[in-house]
Amino acid sequence: MTNVLERIVDVTRDEVRRRRREIPLAQLEARLQPHREGRPFSEALVRPGVSIIAEHKRRSPSAGEIRAGATVTEIAQAYERGGAAALSVLTEGPHFGGTLADLEEARGATALPILRKDFMVDAYQVYESAVAGADAILLIVAALEPDDLAALHHEALALDLDVLVEVHDEAELSAALEIVDADVIGINNRNLTDFSVDVERTYELLSDVPAGKTVVSESGFHTRAQIEELERVGVDAVLIGETLMRAPEPETALRDLAGHGGHAAEDAL
Repeated sequence: MTNVLERIVDVTRDEVRRRRREIPLAQLEARLQPHREGRPFSEALVRPGVSIIAEHKRRSPSAGEIRAGATVTEIAQAYERGGAAALSVLTEGPHFGGTLADLEEARGATALPILRKDFMVDAYQVYESAVAGADAILLIVAALEPDDLAALHHEALALDLDVLVEVHDEAELSAALEIVDADVIGINNRNLTDFSVDVERTYELLSDVPAGKTVVSESGFHTRAQIEELERVGVDAVLIGETLMRAPEPETALRDLAGHGGHAAEDAL
């Protein structure tokens, strides 16, 4: 683990320590609602066709600011109208400009199931996610030791959170599959050490994913033709962020990518 990912994880650990000092874990646990309304994230990804997880993303280390002036409510509601199956909210602050407040705002603005996308390294973040209204969390295999990966996955399930386990290569996929209950596998086409993107990564790893797992392809998708190819090879869902965030009309762009628009996605984008 080197370069960009290593730096982000180091900063994340510092941020978690700071937040834990401000709000101890016991206080966070006390805020958990015993019978909170859950939205079925995993189930939303296995409907016919390729389900789209539409992402709210303020900026990135590679692209800078993405959509100045847009509110979470505006984007989340556009995604819901456009036919998204689920919403991803990037909450990492120092590098991506996100906050837990973004997730909380999205929860109040839409009925879609919500994935908290962040660099999870501590059980404290799992509790944060549940309290803020997430329905699922992201666990990045490259950012975690195997024991920590399994422990965080177990903690999430105990809090009724679904888990998207993200991999980038064969070794990481093997580590993900060691977790018996890891039912949703994300294949990230972006290399988190240098942020380069290669969509062939999904096709290279897909054949090694056992039947019965839900597969989400992440990063690098811009056209309806790409989505159709993912459907052809059996991918269940795709996570799309920057393409939608940069589109003049995110709702229209999403409809076109999903095949619900009146013209090709390439024309809209």
